[in-house]
Amino acid sequence: MLHYVSNLDPQIHLAFTTQAEGNLALHVNDDPHQVRENRASLESRIGVRAFSLKFMNQVHSATVLRLIQDSTTKHSEQQVPTCDGLVSVDAADPLAVMVADCLPVLFVGRNEQAEQTITAAVHAGRRGLLDGILRHTVQQMQELGSDQIEAVIGPAICGACYEVPETMRAESEEVMPGIGSVTRWGSAGLDLPAAASEQLENLGVSVRNSAQCTLENPQYYSYRRSSSSGRIAGVIWKTA
Repeated sequence: MLHYVSNLDPQIHLAFTTQAEGNLALHVNDDPHQVRENRASLESRIGVRAFSLKFMNQVHSATVLRLIQDSTTKHSEQQVPTCDGLVSVDAADPLAVMVADCLPVLFVGRNEQAEQTITAAVHAGRRGLLDGILRHTVQQMQELGSDQIEAVIGPAICGACYEVPETMRAESEEVMPGIGSVTRWGSAGLDLPAAASEQLENLGVSVRNSAQCTLENPQYYSYRRSSSSGRIAGVIWKTA
């Protein structure tokens, strides 16, 4: 599991799981009981309260929601919001984003004067990235008081592996110049990690990139490698 510590608030930890932690998604063809066991094991490993890790019903949108606190005491009771970005306004709730080639992006926002930390977890697939989900997340964090923001981009398919039709590359370039790439075998591609990094840096966000390709590295799930793959998770949480 890749593990980072926030540069803005040392109490905030960020991590990205591998296949060793098991499939963490309930929407793929897997035993729901095993998935819940995997989630419980992950919560125990990172040291957060059981059933507290907040997941999303991800739909490749650009919707970013602010978390509403609840008193969930078991996984079957969790209220799972339909969105692709989730913000914890006080960093108190651990957040999770699931991927298998798309970008998992974890955010930390800080206002030193107010001694306030905000966290966010975002699923940025091609559609969400082009529709502005990263920009929407940054705007929300700034509205909530963050004057410093950092982001960590987790394992995702790289620009040398993400092959798309030439028409899709051209259409994507019109929306986000520079997102287009050429695969290592010479066909049209998209480089989501590089495009996301550039956009975030232009928004004043400090960016770290894991530089791990989910298709090339067998430690990670990849939908391009297998359409029946599970999902890894990016998780962000606050220590005591």
